[in-house]
Amino acid sequence: MIDWRNIDTVLLDMDGTLLDLKYDNTLWNQLVPDRYCDARPAATEKTRHDLLQHMMDTRHTLEFYCLDYWARYTGLEILPLHHELAHLIQYRPGAESFLDWLERRRVRRILVTNAHRDSLSVKNAYSGLCKAMHATVSSHDYGHPKETESFWVRLAENHPFDSSRTLLIDDSQQVLDAADAYGIEHLLTVRQPDSARPGREHLAFPAFNDFGELLPHA
Repeated sequence: MIDWRNIDTVLLDMDGTLLDLKYDNTLWNQLVPDRYCDARPAATEKTRHDLLQHMMDTRHTLEFYCLDYWARYTGLEILPLHHELAHLIQYRPGAESFLDWLERRRVRRILVTNAHRDSLSVKNAYSGLCKAMHATVSSHDYGHPKETESFWVRLAENHPFDSSRTLLIDDSQQVLDAADAYGIEHLLTVRQPDSARPGREHLAFPAFNDFGELLPHA
C-alpha cells in the first residue's frame, strides 16, 4: 500500500486513527448529553436533541473541538468527564507496533490533531502517545482546524516537510481533502475508526484497518 522508500515524514491523526474513536463518541454522544440533561430538572428529549444538533452544526469548526467552548455552552466541567471514561482510551489495532517500526526506521513522526490541548493531555496520560512523536500539534495552536488550508500552511511553517515525501493518516475525509488540496501526496484513511461501530465503505481515500497492513512483508 505504501512504498516506504518514498516517505520521510508521517503525519498522524489521534482520535479514530491511532486511538479508538469509541472513547470520543461515548463521551460526546452519551456522557456529555446525559450530564447536560441531569443538570436541568426540566430537561426533555428535545433538550438532548438540541445539544446534539448544535454539535452537528459546529462540526469542522474550531469550536467543535474546543473544550472551553463546550464548557461555556453546557455549563459543565468537561475535563473531569474525560477521566471518567479513561478505560476506553485504547490504541487501534497495530498502532503501537507501527509507531515502533517507524521509530526503528527513523521516520519522522508528527501528531496532528484537532483535539484541544487539555484533551490531548488526558489521552497522553493514559496512553503515553506523545513520547512516540517528534512533535505534537493541535489545531488550537494555530487557530484553524485541520479542515482548512490555513492549518497546513502554518504546520509547514512550523514543521517544514516535503509534501511529496509525506504521508498523512487520518479518519476524516474533510481533513484529507484539505491536505490533498494543499499538496500532501500520500494520504490514507481508516476503515473502522470506532471499534463499536461497523467499518465504513466507499471511502474516497485508500483505507486500512489494522496498522499491520501498512508494514512491508518479506
